[in-house]
Amino acid sequence: MHPQLAVSAAIFRDGKMLIVRRARAPAHGLFTLPGGRVEPGETLVEAVVREVMEETALTIEAVGLAGYREMMPRDAGGALAAHFVILPFAARWIGGEVRLNDELDEARWIAPGELGTFATTPGLAEIVATATTMVLG
Repeated sequence: MHPQLAVSAAIFRDGKMLIVRRARAPAHGLFTLPGGRVEPGETLVEAVVREVMEETALTIEAVGLAGYREMMPRDAGGALAAHFVILPFAARWIGGEVRLNDELDEARWIAPGELGTFATTPGLAEIVATATTMVLG
């Protein structure tokens, strides 16, 4: 099994950031950033712009990478089920209103400091802190 490359985006609009809740595995029920797999022949920026559009109907501008994360979910027997390398971007909202696809069941625009009140994917707070500095200063 080879690692799968994915991207996500911490999107900022009017000082608030978008978080979304996963409707299915991986990370079912947890709040995270919108994103998904990089397709062959696609740049990282192209992938994050496309994935955000597919998942939320938002148009964004990628500012830069805000770190990395790895997810290695295991099956019921403890065997490795997948390996994802995720490159999260800091991004600015350009246009559109949130319309979720079937992978997500909730979206909220929050102040970055509110993140701690939500059940999130591991390491999200660190990514959000970096992205907040990159976009908001």
